[in-house]
Amino acid sequence: MSTQHTAPSTPLIRMAKRDAIPLWKAVSIRLIAILLALIVSGLFIYSVTSLNPVAVYEAMFDGAFGTTRRGWVTIRDTMMLLCISIGLAPAFKMKFWNIGAEGQILIGGCATAYCMINFGGSLSTPVLFAVMAIASLLGGALWGIIPGIFKARWGTNETLFTLMMNYVGIQITSFCVAMWENPYGSNSVGVINQSTQSGWLPSISAEWIRSIPGLSETSDFTYGWNVIIVMALTIGMFIYLRYSKQGYEIAVVGESQNTARYVGIKLSKVYIRTMALSGAICGLAGFIAVSGASHTISTSTAGGRGFTAIIVCWIAKFNTFVMIAISLLLVFLEKGAIEIASQFRLNDYASSVITGIILFFIIGCEFFINYKLIFRSNKEVA
Repeated sequence: MSTQHTAPSTPLIRMAKRDAIPLWKAVSIRLIAILLALIVSGLFIYSVTSLNPVAVYEAMFDGAFGTTRRGWVTIRDTMMLLCISIGLAPAFKMKFWNIGAEGQILIGGCATAYCMINFGGSLSTPVLFAVMAIASLLGGALWGIIPGIFKARWGTNETLFTLMMNYVGIQITSFCVAMWENPYGSNSVGVINQSTQSGWLPSISAEWIRSIPGLSETSDFTYGWNVIIVMALTIGMFIYLRYSKQGYEIAVVGESQNTARYVGIKLSKVYIRTMALSGAICGLAGFIAVSGASHTISTSTAGGRGFTAIIVCWIAKFNTFVMIAISLLLVFLEKGAIEIASQFRLNDYASSVITGIILFFIIGCEFFINYKLIFRSNKEVA
C-alpha cells in the first residue's frame, strides 16, 4: 500500500522582516496611522458624548497652545521629557534596559536642591549654576554606574536592579524633603529661594519677540535656557551615537555581545561608561526640573516621565531628532486630554482612552515599518 505525501499548504498570510524601507514610505505609514487614530478617536468621542470630534480636537490644541503661558508650559514639559529620552538612548541602544531614570532624575534633583539651599547666598550666579549642574550630573552618573558595575561584574538583571534603584531614590528624596521642609511640619520643601530666586534658571529676554504674532504678551523666553540646554544635548547625543567610536561600540554591543567580544570590545567597560553617561543626563534632567521649572524638590519631581521616555526612545529608534517630535506629541496629548476633560466635563478615563487610542496606532504602525505581509497568490494555491 502506497502512502501519498501532500505538500504543506502555503499560509494565506506570511510575515517577513523588511531589510530596509525608504524614508518617504516610513513617514507615510506613520501619517496614515495618525490619521486612522484620529478617525477612531472621533468615533469614540461621538459615540460617548455625541460631540463634534473636530471641536474636541480644537480643545486639545487649545489646552496645549491656546495661550502663551500654555505654550511655554508645553515646551517646558517637552524639553524635560526629551532630556530624559536622550539620557536613555545610549543605554537602550546597547540593550541595557535602564528602567531607573526616575531615581536618577530624583538624585540629580536632590543634588541641585542641596546646592540651591546651601550655596544660594554665597556663590555668584555663574558659579552656582556650574556647581548645581555638575552636582546633578555626578549624582545621576553615580545612580547609573551602580547597576552598570553589578551587570559588568556579576551579570545581574539590569531591569530589576535599575527598577529597585528608583525606590531607593524615592526614599532618599523623602529624607531630603523631611530635612529641608519649609515651613517646618509642612512635609514640603516649598519654593526654594523664592525671595532672591538664587539658583533659578532665568528667562531669556528678547525684544524682537514682540513682533511675533501670538507671542506679544511677553518679552521673555520663559523657559529659554531649558530649550538651549536640551537642544545642545540633542545635537551632541546624535553626533555621539552616530559618529563617535564609543557610539559605534554601543551599537555593536547592542547588536551582538559575541561580535563585540570577537572584535575586542570590553563589555564591562562599555556597560559602566554608557550607564554613567545615561545616568548623568537623567540627573541633569533633575537639574532642569528643579532649577528651570518647579524650583522645588519632591518625590513627584520625576512625575513618571522616566517611564514615558522609554516609549519616546523606542519609537524614535534612538534618533534624538525624531525624539523631539515624539516628545512633543506625547506632551500635547497629555495637555489636550486635561483640557477636554475640563471643557467638556469628561472624566479622566475618557480622555485617557483617546490618548491610548492614538498611542496604540502610533506604536502599532512600527510593525508595518519593520515587517511586511505577504499574501498567498493563486499560483501558490495551485
